[in-house]
Amino acid sequence: MSEELTHHSGFAIFVGRPNAGKSTLTNALVGTKVAIASDKPQTTRHIIKGILTTDEAQLVILDTPGVHRPRTLLGERLNQLVYDAWSEVDVIGVCLPCPEKIGPGDRYILSEIAKLPKPPMLIALATKLDAAGQARIRTHLIEIQQLEAELGITWTEIVPVSALTGENCDLVRSLLLEQLPEGPAYYPDGEVTDEPTETLIAELIREVALADVREELPHSITVTIEEMGLREGRAQDKPLLDIYANLVVERDSQKPIILGHKGSRLKGIGTEARQRISRLVGTPVFLDLRVKVVKDWQRNPKALNRLGF
Repeated sequence: MSEELTHHSGFAIFVGRPNAGKSTLTNALVGTKVAIASDKPQTTRHIIKGILTTDEAQLVILDTPGVHRPRTLLGERLNQLVYDAWSEVDVIGVCLPCPEKIGPGDRYILSEIAKLPKPPMLIALATKLDAAGQARIRTHLIEIQQLEAELGITWTEIVPVSALTGENCDLVRSLLLEQLPEGPAYYPDGEVTDEPTETLIAELIREVALADVREELPHSITVTIEEMGLREGRAQDKPLLDIYANLVVERDSQKPIILGHKGSRLKGIGTEARQRISRLVGTPVFLDLRVKVVKDWQRNPKALNRLGF
């Protein structure tokens, strides 16, 4: 009689400086978009779970905000989210972008992980492999290896990876799955995230807005969904999802930046967001998008609480 196959399950977390490629890699490993990705630092503002399920195992990947020197109360809270999650996972994937030299921010993150009473397994992920030349990649991998002696850490593996081209993504996926202990599946087969639909929609709107405003005010934008539901009185085969949302900024002077000339920028953001939301939910969408000013919301505890931070 053959032995019954055991099932493995567990948690991995991707950490790193802002804009280290954590969200893009999460999406690539899960096989679908669960986290918004942008070249703006501090795009991720809460812990997002991507769920990868195979016949033998289930891996829950926690994509976290980038650890940074906080300038606001929001920044302090985002950092604390990451610190609290470190000791609750089986594997930490440290994202160290190939095109960039390892800096004080990277060393700070690793030194803090080294202080954990029982640090999880560490895998170094040399991200953005596609954006660096061979000489730079070789130097980067040597520098990553040298961090062991410098900071008193031990890498289980060091893997160069490109989430954009897919190079070594299968290897990273396999390595993470191999580290998981025996355990049951936490989520049903086919589920790729536990994010509520409203949160995914708000993040999609913010992603579009971030791409449009370039460098003008990325950190000052958040999105709230005020109301959402299928429109009543529609035929069953012709549903329409009504969404009423606010793009929230923190100063009156920022409102016209979002609106654009005669509202053209806001209209463009709304059109692109509506199309992306429709693809996400598989239903035609009506999106009523407005701009709201909440004074200094990143520094105001009450405002942060109301906005879900």
